[in-house]
Amino acid sequence: MVNHPIEALMRTAMESIKEMIDVNTIVGEPVETQDGSVIIPVTKVLCGFAAGGGEYPLTEKQRGQDNSQKENRLPFGGGSGAGVSVQPIGFLVVGNGEIRLLPVDGNTVIDRLIDLTPKILAYIQEALINRDEGGKEGDSILESS
Repeated sequence: MVNHPIEALMRTAMESIKEMIDVNTIVGEPVETQDGSVIIPVTKVLCGFAAGGGEYPLTEKQRGQDNSQKENRLPFGGGSGAGVSVQPIGFLVVGNGEIRLLPVDGNTVIDRLIDLTPKILAYIQEALINRDEGGKEGDSILESS
């Protein structure tokens, strides 16, 4: 069976996209800092791909010129294209017993609150335990930080 010309267009475009994008495009090479922390860049990759074509009937003149044609195939016209967008999202910082995502853009106040939520919950839990064990009523969560 003879492959259709659109298959070659699509195969070439897909192979090119595959060569451009690998796992190191999304999660970059780690960088170690002097204090032992490791910083890993993280990006968002968007890909788009389109291919199309059509077969066109031969004109009377073309049919008369090409009687030696082995296959009864119509002329093909087509094209393909692809687009890739790479946007930085942030950096993963691993160090001091923590893993944090530092976003490139966005609402850093909300991100910081999300980062602090486990610590705040631990302080509240500790305060409730201290109160149940007979701690002073004046003890403050903020004093322990």
